[in-house]
Amino acid sequence: MAVVIDHPHERFKPHARLPMCRLQSYSHFDPTMHDFTQNITQITTTFHKSYSTPCLSLSTKAKEEDFEPPNPRIQIVCGHKAPMVHALVAEVAIALASGVKPTPVPSGLGGAYYLKSRKGNTIAVVKPVDEEPLAFNNPKGFAGRMLGQPGMKRSIRVGETGLRELAAYWLDHGGFAGVPPSALVKLCHVPFNVNKNNTGLATNPPFKITSIQRYVEHETDAGDLGPSAFSVSSVHRIGILDIRILNLDRHAGNMLVKNFHGSYVAGMAELVPIDHGFCLPESLDDPYFEWLHWAQASMPFSETETDYISNLDPFKDAELLRTELPLMRECSVRVFILCTIFLKQATAAGLSLADIGQMMTRDFIGGEESWSILENICVNAKANLDMEITSDEDDEIKEFDEMFSFDKEFEDGLNPNEGVSIRTATDIPPKMMKYSSKGARGKLCDARLARLVQECNIKDGCGPAGIPILRSMSFAAHNNHHDTGVCVSFEEMKEGEWSSFLEYFKELLPEVFEEKKSTSLLKQRLGNSCEF
Repeated sequence: MAVVIDHPHERFKPHARLPMCRLQSYSHFDPTMHDFTQNITQITTTFHKSYSTPCLSLSTKAKEEDFEPPNPRIQIVCGHKAPMVHALVAEVAIALASGVKPTPVPSGLGGAYYLKSRKGNTIAVVKPVDEEPLAFNNPKGFAGRMLGQPGMKRSIRVGETGLRELAAYWLDHGGFAGVPPSALVKLCHVPFNVNKNNTGLATNPPFKITSIQRYVEHETDAGDLGPSAFSVSSVHRIGILDIRILNLDRHAGNMLVKNFHGSYVAGMAELVPIDHGFCLPESLDDPYFEWLHWAQASMPFSETETDYISNLDPFKDAELLRTELPLMRECSVRVFILCTIFLKQATAAGLSLADIGQMMTRDFIGGEESWSILENICVNAKANLDMEITSDEDDEIKEFDEMFSFDKEFEDGLNPNEGVSIRTATDIPPKMMKYSSKGARGKLCDARLARLVQECNIKDGCGPAGIPILRSMSFAAHNNHHDTGVCVSFEEMKEGEWSSFLEYFKELLPEVFEEKKSTSLLKQRLGNSCEF
């Protein structure tokens, strides 16, 4: 069997002898041969069109032994330039050519498959986008939504987790965290799960778009061991990646354990991060970091880790995402920029991985979810941006009003002998009055009302550095995003507003970080003074 990578391939072997053509009318056309005739078009067009030329008969069905089933094909959709991707795809192609079939993975909520080599070694994990959790072809009973609808995480759409797997690999520069090589590919004529439609039939599509990751040999996952078994470096490197991409699902099961060899040696086991489909959300969301309360996360960053973080360029990486992964939505790219800036400045301020993770995680107090410190900073930065916009509108309105203001001498009337006509405010053309009431003045009124609602809804308590904490329920009236779990919508910001927002965001960070350092130091002192 042959396999194809990135280019078409003949799907049928040459015939030893072609049957002679027997003419027939269209009334005798066999509909079951429709697909067959489409495939043989490539063969028949190579012959000279003459009455003496043998041709394939439409009245006689082809025998199965005369034709092979369509050969599997694999084509890279996204990730052509990613390192080590072509080698992975070539190995998968060879495996499919040898007749290897995907083996379903029993664990997890989405459809995933192992691909093995001819020798039986697992080489890759394949995840079709239409078999993700809640997607219509999900094989584990979690189907029902179409691609593009909100998924298991409301800030990540169904069918877009595979793209995020590739993004995590792109952003893991130099394999710092150890994300396995990943790509988004098109697999043709490879058997995957297809659910029955409304008519009770399951139609196998000719191809599927899937994510593909290099399989990592491992002994177990982090859920089977205590955290003391893991090296500080592994925990820090995975945590740094999770902060940058705002990973919403870093649990113990997607951290594989290497170099364990069945013996318990504290601090020697290495971790490999996998399953990054729930990263880079479209808005700030509540992340889950399994490592958050591990002792390693509270230890200071090493010099190597600090240098790596300081050399990160969020805007350069954002351009990388836009260029290499154009399907990634801009709001997700902005979340990445924001989180990377947050990580860089927090590290420069001397905060630990645990400190940073805690500031990004939401709290549950009295059964009520409240925004994280990061989200509160964004809320206040957005409020400052709104005030700037309102101030600009005030200036515009002032300039507009000056166009129709008159000196007191005009209001009192001029010497009639000067022949100057006097116009009052009521003489303003109706069209201009309509503009002044519905245009800038209307926007100013709305902005002032919004700011008033915000100020009325701020609770008495204050957060870090005296920044007012806008709880989720109280902020709903001002922002109108609470029902969707969004504190600030980056998607709605224009480019200039986004740049100004980032400036306000960065201005608020130093005081917040100082407050966090003081709180962490106090907790350490209290912990050291307690005896159990």
